[in-house]
Amino acid sequence: MDLRRKCNGAKHSTEATGIRCQGTGDRCQEKDKNMGHSSFEDLEVFQRAYKISLEIHKASLRFPSVEQYGLGKQIRNASKSICANIAEGFGKRSYSQAEWMRYLKVAVGSSDEMRVWTRYCLDLGYVNESTWQKWSTEYKEISRMLQGLIKHWS
Repeated sequence: MDLRRKCNGAKHSTEATGIRCQGTGDRCQEKDKNMGHSSFEDLEVFQRAYKISLEIHKASLRFPSVEQYGLGKQIRNASKSICANIAEGFGKRSYSQAEWMRYLKVAVGSSDEMRVWTRYCLDLGYVNESTWQKWSTEYKEISRMLQGLIKHWS
């Protein structure tokens, strides 16, 4: 992948993408291919997804026993798959840009899926409105962050 792009000599810095213009030429260079991250665990989106996944896992264990293999299992799996896809894709990024993109897109899908499952949790009375709002907002943000990574790497 070509790490340079035109910037018309303007000085600017974009934290979201890790792109910095030097201002003396007409090219930009990315700080580094991994946006300064040596591990998937360094990515803020992974950290956030992992944190909420743990919260959801613990909460789902308090669901009625009839839901432990239904909705409870579904939200545990979907929330964990976001983290797992980020990690697996990150590990493959240096070998295949397409694989990295594929895993990020699957993670976006799982993040959006979680918004559906959390709505079920609310409507079935397993979580209160405040918890549902917190979870829904966090998954919207995780999806946004993942889409930002996809845009950056595309």
